[in-house]
Amino acid sequence: MQIDCGQCRRWVLPAFCMSKAICRLPREVAFPRSLVREKGRKNVNEAKTSVWSNGLIWFGAAVSIAEILTGTMIAPLGFSKGLAAILLGHLIGCVLLYLAGMIGANTEKSAMETVKLSFGEKGSILFSSLNVLQLVGWTAVMIASGAAAAVSIVPWGEWVWSAAIGVLILVWIAIGIQNLDKLNVVAVGGLFLLTIVLSVVVFRGGTLSAQASGGMSFGAAVEMSVAMPLSWLPLISDYTRYAEKKKAATFASAAVYFVGSCWMYVIGMGATLLTGESDIAKIMVTAGLGVAGLLIVILSTVTTTFLDVYSAGVSAVSINGKWGEKTVAAIVCVVGTLMAIFTPVEQFESFLYLIGSVFAPMIAVLIADAFVLHRDHSQSLYCLSNLVVWAIGFVLYRIFMQYETPVGNTLPVMLITMVLCIAADKLFAKKA
Repeated sequence: MQIDCGQCRRWVLPAFCMSKAICRLPREVAFPRSLVREKGRKNVNEAKTSVWSNGLIWFGAAVSIAEILTGTMIAPLGFSKGLAAILLGHLIGCVLLYLAGMIGANTEKSAMETVKLSFGEKGSILFSSLNVLQLVGWTAVMIASGAAAAVSIVPWGEWVWSAAIGVLILVWIAIGIQNLDKLNVVAVGGLFLLTIVLSVVVFRGGTLSAQASGGMSFGAAVEMSVAMPLSWLPLISDYTRYAEKKKAATFASAAVYFVGSCWMYVIGMGATLLTGESDIAKIMVTAGLGVAGLLIVILSTVTTTFLDVYSAGVSAVSINGKWGEKTVAAIVCVVGTLMAIFTPVEQFESFLYLIGSVFAPMIAVLIADAFVLHRDHSQSLYCLSNLVVWAIGFVLYRIFMQYETPVGNTLPVMLITMVLCIAADKLFAKKA
C-alpha cells in the first residue's frame, strides 16, 4: 500500500520512506494527498459523528416497507433458497456499500463530490443531476408507499398520511444529520422493538410452505437482494464523511444495514410463505397490530426517506455551492410529498430504475480509481477515458438485465467495468 510522503512528495511504501519523516497521511489511507484534507485545515465547525450514530442512521435506512415488500417477491424460491439468495445478495451489495462509504470517509467529501475525483469538475454534473432527479422520484415513491400502507391500517386518506410523513421528514431535516443522535435513538429504538413484535407475529405458530406461487430464479433473487444496498451507493458518503472513526463507522454502517435489511427481507418472505399474502399491511391488521403496525409504517418511511431528501440536498450543493443542503432537502421533501399526493408515482418506477442503473458502473469506476489506481481528476474539467468506461458499463448493465447469473447482474458488470477502467489507465499511461 502506498501513501504520499509529506517530505519526499512522492509515492512511497510506508516502510521505505527514505526521509524518515512523519508522513502527513495515516498509513491505512491509500489516497493521493489531494483527496484528503490535511490536519489543521479541517473545519472546526463540522461536528463529527460517532460509530453509534452512523449505525443508527443505517438501521433506520434498512427498516422499511420497501425492503419487506421486496422480500415477499423472493418467496417463490422457498425459505432455504430464498434465505441463501438474500444473504448472498446483501453480502455483495454491502461490501460495495462499505467501499463506497470509505471513499467519502477518507476524503471527507460528499458522495457527489467524490464523483469529481474520477470524472472531473464538469463530468460529475451529469451524475449529480441524475442523482437529485432520482432522489426526488424515490422520495415520492417512498412517501406514497408508506401512505398506502398506513391507510390500510387507519383509513384517514392517503393524502393525510402523505402530508403527515412529509411533515415528519421536514422535522428530521430541521434537526440536521449531526444532531440526530437523540431523536434516532428514540425512533430507531422504537422501530427495533416494533420489528421484533412484527417478527414474532409473522412467524408465531405458523408453518412455512415449501414455496409461494409464481416463478423466481436464484440469480434473480440475488439481484433483488443486491438492489437495495446498491440503491444507497450514491448516498453513503454523504454520512460517512462526518465519521470520527472512519473505518469503524463505515463498517458499522454497512454491517448494520446488512443485518437490518436481511431481517426485513426475511420478514416479507416469511409472511408470504406463512399466509400466502404479500401485503404486509394486511398481515399486520389481521394479526391485530393496529397501532404498532402503523408506527412501523410511519417511522420506517420517515427514517428511510430522510436519507433520500438529505442526500438530494447534498448532491445539489455539488452542482452549485451557493445552494444550502437543508434548503434543497426541504424543497425536495415538499415536491416529493406533492407528487405522492397528486400523481400516480407507479408510472415513474421504470424511469427511476433506468436512472438507477447509471450508478453501478459509476461506483465501479470510483472504486477502481480510489483503491487501485489512486487517481484524482477533480482539478480537471472532465476525464474522457472514465466517461467512456462508464458509458460501456452502463450499456453492459442494461444488457445483463436480460440475462441471469448465479450472483446476479450487478457484481459481474461492476467487475468488468473496474477491469476496463484499470486497462484504460494502463493504455493511456503508455501512450503518454
